[in-house]
Amino acid sequence: MNITSAAGIISLLEEPMPELKVFALKKLDMIVDEFWPEISEAIEKIEILHEDKSFNQHELAALVASKVYYHLGSFEDSLTYALGAGELFDVNARNEYVDTTIAKCIDYYTQQRVLEAEGKLPPGNKGIDPRLEGIVNRMFHRCLEDNQYRQALGLALETRRMDVFEAAIMQSVRYKDDVSGMLSYAFQVVMSLIQNRGFRNTVLRCLVNLYRNLGTPDYVNMCQCLIFLDDPLAVAELLDKLSKGSQDCVLMAYQIAFDLYESATQQFLGRVLQALRATAPIPAALMVKPIIKPAAKPIAETSSNSASMETESSTPALEEKTQRSIENLSPEEKEQQERVDALSSILGGEISIDLHLQFLIRSNHTDMLILKNTKDAIRVSICHTATVIANAFMHSGTTSDQFLRDNLEWLARATNWAKLTATASLGVIHRGHEQEALALMQSYLPRDTGAGAGYSEGGGLYALGLIHANHGAAITDYLLGQLKDAQNEMVRHGGCLGLGLAAMGSHRQDVYEQLKFNLYQDDAVTGEAAGIAMGMVMLGSKSTQAIEDMVA
Repeated sequence: MNITSAAGIISLLEEPMPELKVFALKKLDMIVDEFWPEISEAIEKIEILHEDKSFNQHELAALVASKVYYHLGSFEDSLTYALGAGELFDVNARNEYVDTTIAKCIDYYTQQRVLEAEGKLPPGNKGIDPRLEGIVNRMFHRCLEDNQYRQALGLALETRRMDVFEAAIMQSVRYKDDVSGMLSYAFQVVMSLIQNRGFRNTVLRCLVNLYRNLGTPDYVNMCQCLIFLDDPLAVAELLDKLSKGSQDCVLMAYQIAFDLYESATQQFLGRVLQALRATAPIPAALMVKPIIKPAAKPIAETSSNSASMETESSTPALEEKTQRSIENLSPEEKEQQERVDALSSILGGEISIDLHLQFLIRSNHTDMLILKNTKDAIRVSICHTATVIANAFMHSGTTSDQFLRDNLEWLARATNWAKLTATASLGVIHRGHEQEALALMQSYLPRDTGAGAGYSEGGGLYALGLIHANHGAAITDYLLGQLKDAQNEMVRHGGCLGLGLAAMGSHRQDVYEQLKFNLYQDDAVTGEAAGIAMGMVMLGSKSTQAIEDMVA
């Protein structure tokens, strides 16, 4: 028999017998989706039953009230009474009411968790309602029981529940998702979706521990997390541990070192090198001497705050350990010295750059006919510059400047800023050819005597920066000195760009201050290059002061 009205059932709520009230509530719970307009007129009676704790079905009254408010569109009140329903609110039910209420519950819980984590809860707030947390916990339990580990992981990150985050990853071994796959997914989510830096670092620390506790520790991904955590000491400690292990561990250390060079900044690598070298039996024996700098002017001052990778011949802290020699080491110590030396070379970039350079030289198959036809077809100066740049791109890193040598008369048409571009293009061609960089560019660099051609000299300094881009410890001080002594805007322009490229990501304070000095001069040409260079030097530093300086 179909019910046409809920009035009769509602009238039972006024009966003195509790059994009749319970019967009425159960019936109302069954028909509320259809007769909620009628039931809403008696909502006060239902609320009174919920508030009467002596009534043994006060939770059922809360559930009915929650559903009524849901249909009325009052989702906040609906959530409040859903919390009062306790276990009667079934998170496993599949209907629109449950889904909507759970979504509102999670949103509110997330908001409260974030405010709590950031210490922004209003004064007098007693914290998160245990009933609210209970519903969320049941949702987590449902996800884990249904093998929905990725959903649980995402929800855990959203609500900042690190206990559930770890559980979702570790329990995934029971299903098709292996732990390594879940860890990889977690890392992608963390780096792409979490905006709060403090919480992101907390999650990355958790990932480091999870990677470490795997049956076979995933050292590669551990180091990737440590890079984002800006923890060079932990990376150095890990490399030191691996270098003292088996042959496979040593090979893993070498692979990690190559990965670090490809993904970390100069400043981070410099600190890793400094910490790693201190673990060697004879640290001073690892010190790599800077490239010889002919015609380089001495620099009057060097900042003590420099965070570059440039190494010194010795440091007072290490002098006590330099009394020993390689010959006096035991076989184990000699082996460890060699391993740390190899790691230092890899982290310093010398091996990667040399291998890359040799590969490009051997694999150079540039079609010179394309350049020749392009050169012959052009008639305007802007196309002349474009052809010079195209040649640089086509021969990038190959050290082959044959096209320019064969067309010196044509190249001489470049004037003013086009001449600076043409000279700088040599830096692209000789990218990575660091050992001979100064010798190659000597004729284009500023001289101690006499006024030079400003455009060529600026292009020469720019080219040096391109050759040493992101690996400029050995050339940075030279470029810094040339920038300080520059007499015209063209040299300053090229010097700023070259210095920015060479010191990219090094966060060197002395370099930054010199670039800032040039930025604040009344010279738009120099200021543009200085601003770009400042950004390159402070790349990844998240420096508030640098941002304020640049937008002031």
